[in-house]
Amino acid sequence: MDNREEVKAFLNSRRARITPEDAGLTIHGRTRRVPGLRRSEVAGLAGVSVEYYSKLERGDLSGVSDKVLHALGRALRLDEAEQSHLADLTRAAGNPRRARRKSPVRQVRPSVARILDGMAELPAFVHNGRLDILAANPLAEALFAPAFAGTARPVNHARFNFFNPRARGFWIDWERAADNCVAMLRTEAGRDPYDRALTGLVGELSTRSEAFRVRWASHNVHLHRTGLKRFHHPVVGDLNLSYEVLDLAADPGLALVVFSAEAGSPADDSLRFLASWAASHEPADALATPDQA
Repeated sequence: MDNREEVKAFLNSRRARITPEDAGLTIHGRTRRVPGLRRSEVAGLAGVSVEYYSKLERGDLSGVSDKVLHALGRALRLDEAEQSHLADLTRAAGNPRRARRKSPVRQVRPSVARILDGMAELPAFVHNGRLDILAANPLAEALFAPAFAGTARPVNHARFNFFNPRARGFWIDWERAADNCVAMLRTEAGRDPYDRALTGLVGELSTRSEAFRVRWASHNVHLHRTGLKRFHHPVVGDLNLSYEVLDLAADPGLALVVFSAEAGSPADDSLRFLASWAASHEPADALATPDQA
């Protein structure tokens, strides 16, 4: 992926979404030809010259200081994920060698696999930045039964969300799931712009899915850490689960994702039923099983 073009598109998209009113600027009766702020307005808010900001928006972030990055963040009203993404783009622009990760990990270590298997009452899996599920415990396979029902391995969240028609029924809010999925891939592209497998995945998704292509063009980014996911599961019906994402420090690029429900809640009861069901069924069986609820 071309870092200069990514920088240019990202900064331009952030500038275009902010109105002068959002930025606290007063405009007196002038016709505006651009959406959002002008370059000169962003430069003024960030405390840099128009020439310097124009250079940045042309894609040249080499040598930019942390002070300027934070000033741009304030001017463009970047959230934490966007500020982090801008820092990643800057590192890649300044030192491509540092931006290039070591060979990606293709499988989880035995000790991590044992941890997954030991979490019998909680769905858990390990995925990489491309959203490949590299290992999952039986309850996670049961939870994501529509994705695991196929033969392709590793299961990939993005391919499932955009290529598998069951995904729209599996996620209660598919639009949000799709938005976050693409934003996570865009974040990973900023961290590791030289990942050929990621470039290939994005190309495949862009070619085959207009829904992905539109979202990719928005340049949104997302930090996937904690929150609530809402499923419509083919076995247990509607299911709301909290999730936590834990980076594996010994395996850069991999993260452990764990789902849970509050003890005694309807979701907890459904999760226990699903665990019982998973003990005697394969994921593909869920597709022929009517909803419990």
